[in-house]
Amino acid sequence: QVQLVESGGGLVQPGGSLTLSCAASGRIFSIYHTGWYRQVPGDQRELVASITNSGLTNYQASVKGRFTISRDNAKDTVYLQMNNLKPEDTAVYYCRTTTYGGNTDWGQGTQVTVSS
Repeated sequence: QVQLVESGGGLVQPGGSLTLSCAASGRIFSIYHTGWYRQVPGDQRELVASITNSGLTNYQASVKGRFTISRDNAKDTVYLQMNNLKPEDTAVYYCRTTTYGGNTDWGQGTQVTVSS
């Protein structure tokens, strides 16, 4: 099992930036894929960005060019740098890992609010 702790959320004005962190512990060696998801009340959780163990990245169309996902293997942490934030980016952001065996684990989520 992998334990995940997200941090870095908060309140930011439109056009501002935030960096989210997802720190992993436990069976880290088994992680193949890490994704950042977001969810607003009443909607399904959606994938925002993901990164594989080999560094391949993928982004939702609405965040391409504004968000960057990266990893620091020395710190067992995946980051989501979010620039030019918009009110529609407001959501709870979750980190999820998938292992080579297909098991998934979720973090507790961190709130991002974009408002003037």
